[in-house]
Amino acid sequence: MLKRTLFFVNPYHLFVKNKQLYVKDKMIDKEQMVPAEDIGYVIFDNKQLTYTHSVMQLFSENNTAVIFCNDKHMPASMMINFESHHLHGQHSDYQIKASEPLKKNLWQQTIKSKIRNQASVLDYFNKKGEPLREISKHVTSGDSTNRESLAARIYWNSLFNNFIRHRDGKQPNSMLNFCYSILRSATAKAITGSGLIPVIGIHHKNKYNAYRLADDLMEPYRPFADRIVKETFAKFPDYKDLTKEIKFDLTDILTTDVQFKKVTRPLSVGLSMTTASLVKCYKGERKKISYPIFK
Repeated sequence: MLKRTLFFVNPYHLFVKNKQLYVKDKMIDKEQMVPAEDIGYVIFDNKQLTYTHSVMQLFSENNTAVIFCNDKHMPASMMINFESHHLHGQHSDYQIKASEPLKKNLWQQTIKSKIRNQASVLDYFNKKGEPLREISKHVTSGDSTNRESLAARIYWNSLFNNFIRHRDGKQPNSMLNFCYSILRSATAKAITGSGLIPVIGIHHKNKYNAYRLADDLMEPYRPFADRIVKETFAKFPDYKDLTKEIKFDLTDILTTDVQFKKVTRPLSVGLSMTTASLVKCYKGERKKISYPIFK
């Protein structure tokens, strides 16, 4: 069953009764029950939100990821359950012992998949994706020749017409920031759900980054976020701030369909398929990570 995403942008009070979540609207003094087992993600984006400690315990017990937004209404931190897999210790041992050649091979697969999906996004919007598809054929082990960067310059310039991707750059950079943050949180949830450690990556090595593996594995999924952002930007071309309506559209990243070789799944489920396949790569049971194909 596809889990629900709850996005709180108005003042609510959350509490637990009979082991279920209750949400009370402070403005109209009305409450409703939400089955805890149905909730996959919760996003808090209002300073007047209040909740009891039992709510956080309930979220943890049901493996619900909680995302907290900052003063700029951007996802800033998250709470995830680190004991959501019964073989966490065993899987993390394999992860820690992974060899450098294996990790370089996995990164090569990751970047190839990302660039191919970027090419398909350009095709989707009737732009030329073939140059990127050609670049993807020349990605080496560990992407030692940095084909990712070359593809990115072509991709962004084409997707948004002379656009430069920069966190603090012109619009729709803020949409991309928000959508990527949600995607990153979902990736971290899938990682812990497969008994892996988010801080131990296959490529990213920044010592200040606690979610290096999430930043690795989300790369081939970014083009799915880019598609949502481009379509949302077309609806709100003159936006200055991320409104409630815009953010609701961007959170569709969690439920958008992604296609694997034989099945189509919601993105949040697809991430779990990817992390489960990575565990098998670490254990030597398979050679390729399972990544979705943009179509």
